[in-house]
Amino acid sequence: MAAKPIVAGADGSPESVQAVEWAAREAALRGTSLRIVAVASMPPRMSPNPATHDTVAGHIEEDTAEALSAAASQAAAAAPGVAIETTLLEHAAPATALADSGQDALMLVLGSRGAGGFRALILGSVSRYAATHAACPVVVVREEAMARPPQIVVGVHDRTDSAAALGFAFEEAALRQARLVATHARSRSLVGGHEEPPDEEQRTLDALLASWREKYPDVPASAEIIHGHPGRVLAGASARADLVVLGRHARGPGHGRSVGSVTHPVLHHAHGPVVSVPGE
Repeated sequence: MAAKPIVAGADGSPESVQAVEWAAREAALRGTSLRIVAVASMPPRMSPNPATHDTVAGHIEEDTAEALSAAASQAAAAAPGVAIETTLLEHAAPATALADSGQDALMLVLGSRGAGGFRALILGSVSRYAATHAACPVVVVREEAMARPPQIVVGVHDRTDSAAALGFAFEEAALRQARLVATHARSRSLVGGHEEPPDEEQRTLDALLASWREKYPDVPASAEIIHGHPGRVLAGASARADLVVLGRHARGPGHGRSVGSVTHPVLHHAHGPVVSVPGE
């Protein structure tokens, strides 16, 4: 059994139910445990009368605990035999709390949107924050495309930026007995004022995959080059994939903008689960 658990966020919304069930099946696939977390937090714009603050906070905590309990039952039904634990987090900033909950996780799994009412703030924009800030891979789950045959799509930029994403994608393809498609998308076809020969570009991409093909010989892997904005290309590819894998820089000065230019549009427009994998 893997030492690290998979962590899933729950808030009672249909989207978080999808995320929890996906996480449970992934835990079964990887032979590890599942930890379901929920954040009991007062909405930031809500400032109740001090006399009623404890009552409102108590209701929020009670509702959150109920969502956790329901999520655990749904996870157990989706993946019988997986060890499941639940954790109720109390934190003023749900986005930070959920991102931090993946600190010791194999991956963090969240829904694409949150529930209505108070809990609408728990997931949704929070999932986008976690996808670019958490220390572990972050999966944002939408309705699963369930490609036939199974297929994993991984966005490839260059050797430095793509190593962690390729490693994750090949492992996932091996676990699912899926084919892998490495997709290189670029908005411009000109390099130094001249169009790069397609054959040369394809050879570069194939060379990038060579060591991974050797490590995972049972995974059928191919490479494709598509002209277009990477965000749009990969969001479109999600319609024919079980999972889209994106690499991202470690957080630091100058990196946030380049991460968001691809990750955010894919998360917003994807047709299925997307995972954002931090660089090594």
